[in-house]
Amino acid sequence: MLALLRMSTNHFDLAAAASAELTREHFQLQRPKGSDEQLAAILAGRVAPVSTQQDLRGLPWSSIDNDTSRDLDQIEVAERADGGIRIKVAIADVAAVVAQGSPLDNFARDQTQTIYTAVHNFPMLPNELSTGLTSLNENEDRAAIVTEFVVTLEGKLAEQTIYSAMVRNTAQLTYNKVGPWLEGHAAPDAKVAASEVLEKQLHLQEEATDALRQQRNRDGALDFQRGEAVPVIADGKIQSLTSSTHNRAMTLIEDLMIASNETVAFKLHQARRSGLRRIVRSPERWQRIVDLAALHNGHLPPTPDSAALNNFLTAQRAADPDHYADLALAIIKLIGAGEYVLARGDDPYPLGHFALAASDYAHSTAPNRRFADLVTQRVVKAMLANEPPPYTDDELSAIAERCNERDKDARKVERSMVKRVAAIALSGSIGKQFRGVITGVTNKGTFVRVLDPPVEGMLVRGAAGLDVGDRVNVTLVHTNPEHAFIDFAKT
Repeated sequence: MLALLRMSTNHFDLAAAASAELTREHFQLQRPKGSDEQLAAILAGRVAPVSTQQDLRGLPWSSIDNDTSRDLDQIEVAERADGGIRIKVAIADVAAVVAQGSPLDNFARDQTQTIYTAVHNFPMLPNELSTGLTSLNENEDRAAIVTEFVVTLEGKLAEQTIYSAMVRNTAQLTYNKVGPWLEGHAAPDAKVAASEVLEKQLHLQEEATDALRQQRNRDGALDFQRGEAVPVIADGKIQSLTSSTHNRAMTLIEDLMIASNETVAFKLHQARRSGLRRIVRSPERWQRIVDLAALHNGHLPPTPDSAALNNFLTAQRAADPDHYADLALAIIKLIGAGEYVLARGDDPYPLGHFALAASDYAHSTAPNRRFADLVTQRVVKAMLANEPPPYTDDELSAIAERCNERDKDARKVERSMVKRVAAIALSGSIGKQFRGVITGVTNKGTFVRVLDPPVEGMLVRGAAGLDVGDRVNVTLVHTNPEHAFIDFAKT
């Protein structure tokens, strides 16, 4: 486990750097004309009432998220059913509040997402909505779009459906409290301890997601399980740097969100409705992945095969846990990032998601913070109401392209801010040696990620002949938070 790194300096203005990075990548810091008036009208109740099909406020819904999360997009509930476990995932009905083509929607369409930096979040929608009126906050009545499905004993999805409903979150929970309890090495938090119903709910959801995960792994879904650097910040200043630990509560929610996103994509495909898909293409550098596997006495087929790759990774995690993080990181980089694409209603074989081994997958579970999800929600609502599509195929294609561009821009901002935080955190460690893995070889330089703490920098000496996935020992030679520089030399 990563030891905390105490800061030796805290004079750099991270908040100003975050704003400058956003401006450099052409993100807008101010909302367009008319946004304030639209927001005021929404908060005053001068928007069209929401019509719902069902009243599900009496169910024991709950949410699990980060300690600091306030934009709650989804809540969940489960019950026993013939042949398995019936799951309902309620997604905040943001489309009922933010009108298509309105000033707030146009801003969201341009930004495409909420951007998270070390010291400040830049929301896609105003906080008054994303953490208020359109957030599924505890003990508040909210309109939602519900995806419902049965998880069979074999871990497959059945009886998939979507509908609108009124819901109420009975318990806002956190990963850090629920995860250790589910894993058996901590007591339940006060909310869980006070409710036998909630305790049974969480165990039932865990049972369902265990089955889902095992089936996805059999299908070839990749399970990397790696940590990320997390700054500990107080009053805008870095206090320490630690490493996130992926726990069972995080996995539970991830599994339910994947199943919900699969259900949305499946139902749109079934209704022959065009929409946005989230895909990961077959790796272009598969041969390099094959070569890396061979270095670890593994054998992969000559053409991309996610099931074979997952079997190899699972075996490696068990056989060599100390070096697994190096290998997983290299393969993640070689597979490449996800992207949005248009899935036409008349396309019999939409593109799938290589890493999830899913043929039907769409982002739909975070409409408060991802524009693609808000677009998908509008498409779904038009399908449910048997109305014409809210977007043409050309419009959807343009939105997908814009979201992909903004994804790259946002990753630049977030990477830069993570490196600035790490540069401050590591400022007292010049000359220290680290174990790392090569993560990128570009015309800008060769990049290495050290594993403890998990941060990335440039290899300024000794990079000749190295490729993605190569293990190296490096020495930290320089940090500069102003320019987001973390420089290493090969030892």
